[in-house]
Amino acid sequence: MTDVRAIHLLSPRLANQIAAGEVVERPSSVAKELLENCLDAGAKRIDIDVEQGGVKRLQIRDDGHGIAADQLPLALARHATSKITALEDLEGVASLGFRGEALASISSVSRLTLTSRTASAEQAWQVEAEGRDMEPRVQPAAHPVGTTVEVCDLFFNTPARRKFLRTEKTEFDHLQDVIKRMALARFDVAFHLRHNGKTVLALHPANDDISQARRIAAVCGDAFLEQALPINVERNGLHLWGWVGLPTFSRSKADMQHFYVNGRIVSDRLVSHAVRQAYRDVLYGGRHPAFVLFLELDPNSVDVNVHPTKHEVRFRENRSVHDFLYGVLHRAIADVRPHDNLEAPASTLHLHAQPAVSGLAAGEFGPQEHIPLSDTSSNIQPRFQASVQGHSFNKGSYSQQPPPPVRPSEQYQHAYQAFAQPLDNLAEPAQEEIPPLGFAIAQLKGIYILAENQHGLVLVDMHAAHERVMYERLKLAMAHEGLRGQPLLVPETLALSAREVDCAEQYAQWFTQLGFELQGLGPESLAIRQVPALLKQADAAELVRDVLSDLMEYGSSDRIQAHINELLATMSCHGAVRANRRLTLVEMNALLRDMEVTERSGQCNHGRPTWTQLGMDELDKLFLRGR
Repeated sequence: MTDVRAIHLLSPRLANQIAAGEVVERPSSVAKELLENCLDAGAKRIDIDVEQGGVKRLQIRDDGHGIAADQLPLALARHATSKITALEDLEGVASLGFRGEALASISSVSRLTLTSRTASAEQAWQVEAEGRDMEPRVQPAAHPVGTTVEVCDLFFNTPARRKFLRTEKTEFDHLQDVIKRMALARFDVAFHLRHNGKTVLALHPANDDISQARRIAAVCGDAFLEQALPINVERNGLHLWGWVGLPTFSRSKADMQHFYVNGRIVSDRLVSHAVRQAYRDVLYGGRHPAFVLFLELDPNSVDVNVHPTKHEVRFRENRSVHDFLYGVLHRAIADVRPHDNLEAPASTLHLHAQPAVSGLAAGEFGPQEHIPLSDTSSNIQPRFQASVQGHSFNKGSYSQQPPPPVRPSEQYQHAYQAFAQPLDNLAEPAQEEIPPLGFAIAQLKGIYILAENQHGLVLVDMHAAHERVMYERLKLAMAHEGLRGQPLLVPETLALSAREVDCAEQYAQWFTQLGFELQGLGPESLAIRQVPALLKQADAAELVRDVLSDLMEYGSSDRIQAHINELLATMSCHGAVRANRRLTLVEMNALLRDMEVTERSGQCNHGRPTWTQLGMDELDKLFLRGR
């Protein structure tokens, strides 16, 4: 006979411990839940005191509005909260916490003490719970206005969970990371962290640009701030602001990516996809961008009740959010020119030295659109537009045969006139007349161009730089001329799901613009009759499947464009000037001028840097000058 077990209710203690398994993973997750309560309570100063990485003791004190004495026992009850009252409140959650499970879950696996006082109360009150099903004890206590939560001996009653904890240093590193992320979300709140009696972090309120820069530097480091581009764009109810690291400041891991939605820390696949697309052409293989970005939108447009830890969200308009993020970041990176890198860094004194991306110009291009290059003719001096052996440098074409040895003839006099004069007679040109990358003075080993600008010495990898210039022009030409399709002699049939076929029909016009011709053969089959001519050697069936997968998940896809760009990048790599190709000063200067007006000219198509600056201070250090 089959053993039939009777259905019964779980005890409150066991139910809370099961809930704790979803919310409480380690001390850092405890700190996250408690810090969110502090911020929801209107705190302006939060003090965190930690012992043994937070396993032995974790105390968090705030100066918020506090909890009334008669509500203290209820605060430790499961599903008890002051932040929502009806189902409709979940459609536009404005607070960080709202589930009412955190304190109950934490108290079920630790020894918890909650002390609080409201502004109208004559004294503070304290409630204790020790991880077992017992009536909370409330007693008077001494405490200023605000709340203190002390969590001791985490997982003391669940040894199996405690075994999964790491070393004290590892647990503290996780906890410190959570506090830093919270500190970036709320510049107006002071955060003070102590570990084993030693002050580790002291972040004061940051209510202006200078103090905000100090906090960014304290959390992300001075190097990030020096190579960060400020962003502030608002359009169609979406507001994106913050800082994005230049491609030159990339990381081996995605450990400096801070994204917030309405002040909530978020790790979202849609956001990650949009960022990867924006940085795709400028990052070296395997590297990750760094950023601190804040997205603000109507709370009714985002669902935060997706995961118990509240790390994930769901946007009601996935595609519009994705395209907005991609457009803003793509435009911001493309607009970086050499003169931006040579300006004073965004330090604590010059946080907004670089111009922020404006809401009028940024983000106007979707993932499948190309941004036109700047008009080079209006920014180049006539003497640098000279043709060399019948080939104009500015059109991206070079003579492949080495030119004859340079002689001091009239043909080259204008290129040397600024450098051939005696030093004592050489007049210093006006600072505004010197281009950002300066003027070429020599070529080193047939690989590097040496140029002099107002800051010192500029070193340019001529192949990498010319590769980027040609690549951007090929993309521009492709955008203007469109993609030519090539019919298949034998159409390829795909067996798909009904949902994938519906998606293909929905985006049929978009596929046509990209050179594909798709025809539905039934509710679960599709025929590919035409592919882009550039992709005739590609696996069309696999590409279409991947594109449909992206369209269903993100509402957009750049896989087709990515494959085409790979071919264009290969073409530009083969067409760019090679090492040991001797260039004249006219050619070198023309390349420098092209770089100054070309998008993403700081990196080649493979993400390698194309140029670097050696300032006079760095050069002086090499020769111990001024010591």
